[in-house]
Amino acid sequence: MANAGALAYNVASFICALFVLEFGADKFIDHTAIVAERTGIPESIIGLLTAGAEWEELAVVVICILRHRSSLAIGNIFGSGISNILGAFSLGLIFRSNEEDIVFDSSARIYTLVMLLVTSLVVGLQFVDSSGLSRVFGGILIAIFLLYIGSVAYLIFKGRLVAPESDSDSDSDSDSGSEDDENSIAEHIGDNRVDSTTPLFATQRNMSSSRHKHSIAYHVAFLLLGFLAVLLSSFVLSNASSSIAEESGLSEVLFGVVFLSIATTLPEKFIAVMSGSRNRTGILVANTVGSNIFLLTLCTGILQVSLAGSFDRGTVNIVELFVLLGSSLLMTLIVWFGAQWSRTAGLIMLLGYLVFLVLEFTTIHHG
Repeated sequence: MANAGALAYNVASFICALFVLEFGADKFIDHTAIVAERTGIPESIIGLLTAGAEWEELAVVVICILRHRSSLAIGNIFGSGISNILGAFSLGLIFRSNEEDIVFDSSARIYTLVMLLVTSLVVGLQFVDSSGLSRVFGGILIAIFLLYIGSVAYLIFKGRLVAPESDSDSDSDSDSGSEDDENSIAEHIGDNRVDSTTPLFATQRNMSSSRHKHSIAYHVAFLLLGFLAVLLSSFVLSNASSSIAEESGLSEVLFGVVFLSIATTLPEKFIAVMSGSRNRTGILVANTVGSNIFLLTLCTGILQVSLAGSFDRGTVNIVELFVLLGSSLLMTLIVWFGAQWSRTAGLIMLLGYLVFLVLEFTTIHHG
């Protein structure tokens, strides 16, 4: 029987760690951008380091590996990928503005197709049993991530990305300028955090005065503070998750697929609702695509290289693999061909996610 006191303590620790994780990630991203600006590093490079990346998710995965909780890590990766599509992208489609028809540009289509190809590759790799091949494939996934980053950097430097859209939803001219700059970058480099790009691309009129009040040492200190907060909260999250799973009798894979993935993708859901309500389709797509490419290439690659495909307490099953692949295919079809019925598709996807969560406990659940 579960120890009620221990279970309550770990649930409280889990919730508190989520707040610390968000605080740390925000500080790390914001002050990294400012330090880079002060040192003359191109903004495009800093955008690649901060936008479209789930560094907090990576920290959770690494901590899980170090604590020999690889099953929790793989469950979190695949659960977050499913949640990003069926739980976040769907909300953006549902809450989109009625003022104009939703439009997905060429960049959204291309990057969505890239996400589908990466997802197909990763799902196929889960059926490979050889430890040697798992390490090789893990290295390939990491190489794909580096290629992805390099290709986007090349496009940015060459100026071949689509020009930013005009923003008709702003309340003022200054807000419009800031939001256009922010959204044009987010649309094409897989931004999964709207607020994380603001220090990089907002107008100097709004932010330059506050930035130069402090020395570079001040910003470096807060950068390190944010990084430390991410590491500490990731340690607490992985430990609390494992303890909750043990006390409640749930498997670590199930807990990672359902609870940990939902908790760590809450920012994506908030951003999806906001971008959908403003018809910022670039951010809506990039919010999901950037997160999933990061999770399925870098995070999965590190996990495969570190563990050679051997998971301590089980791994995701075939149903969860095909739910991720199917949802990726559905998102691709919507972006390429289904803009006119996107709200209906969003409702179907969200309903499908709720059914999936129920089935996780009743049918798909791990022993």
